[in-house]
Amino acid sequence: MTVHLGTNPIAWSNDDLPELGGDTPLETCLAQAAQAGFSGIELGNKFPREPAALTATLKPHGLRLVSGWYGAQLRERSVEDEIRAVQPHLDLLSAMACPVMVFAEVGGSVQGQRGTPLANRPVMTDAEWRDYLPKITALAEHMAARGVHLAYHHHMGTVIEKAHEVDRLMTGTPDTVGLLYDTGHLTFAGDVPSSVAERWARRIVHVHAKDVRPEVMRQAIAERWSFLDAVIAGVFTVPGDGCVDFQQALGPVARSGYAGWWIVEAEQDPARAEPLAYARLGHRHLTRTAEALNVGLAC
Repeated sequence: MTVHLGTNPIAWSNDDLPELGGDTPLETCLAQAAQAGFSGIELGNKFPREPAALTATLKPHGLRLVSGWYGAQLRERSVEDEIRAVQPHLDLLSAMACPVMVFAEVGGSVQGQRGTPLANRPVMTDAEWRDYLPKITALAEHMAARGVHLAYHHHMGTVIEKAHEVDRLMTGTPDTVGLLYDTGHLTFAGDVPSSVAERWARRIVHVHAKDVRPEVMRQAIAERWSFLDAVIAGVFTVPGDGCVDFQQALGPVARSGYAGWWIVEAEQDPARAEPLAYARLGHRHLTRTAEALNVGLAC
């Protein structure tokens, strides 16, 4: 089994909080991502959105586009309306030969609301679940026809945050609905990442390797912080700098034969966490984790 190591530009420029790294040029991000050893990168808000221009931007750095975030409103929209909304993003990912789309349901989400505690996130009723599952299945089938696998991103502050909600999504959908396995979000949600991976390893189509600073996490929960306030305080960091045991967390993924990307994705304030230094730390820790799990790394 061979995996690829990639990163996300959020360490250099934060999409949810543009003031974090807002003055960092895209070229700096790309050059440092390559310098740290990564061969792929996900989309950020400074990237061109036209395939030829995006290819020309990435090529000098030897980077491949891996995926890009899409925030869906499928709770409120029809499948047809969501298809129309996602189509430009799907067209771009398909043209760039991306294997997956990072997909999250943001209908009612509090993740972007600075003044709203994470504890106030929305929760779907049984009736909403019954409506939602066939809709996301239909959308995933539309994406699969374009060669892009839906990689569902459970995320703090959204309707699918916790392990039991991931279980319900996976149980109620076919394999066309893939799982993005995020070690940091599951830890922050109070769950054990490896337990989720053990249950759903065969459905995992993308991995976000994110570490958690436990003291910040405990304070965020105790004091009912918003997601963005927790990010600013440094709740997330790169693999090797927090409390997540990545050999344990990625063991089930390795044993399943997964051969996709492990993405270092840890939103931090770049003024406090120098991006290149942390990128190197994350790459180094994942490399050692792969060696310990007898996983080959693609060049």
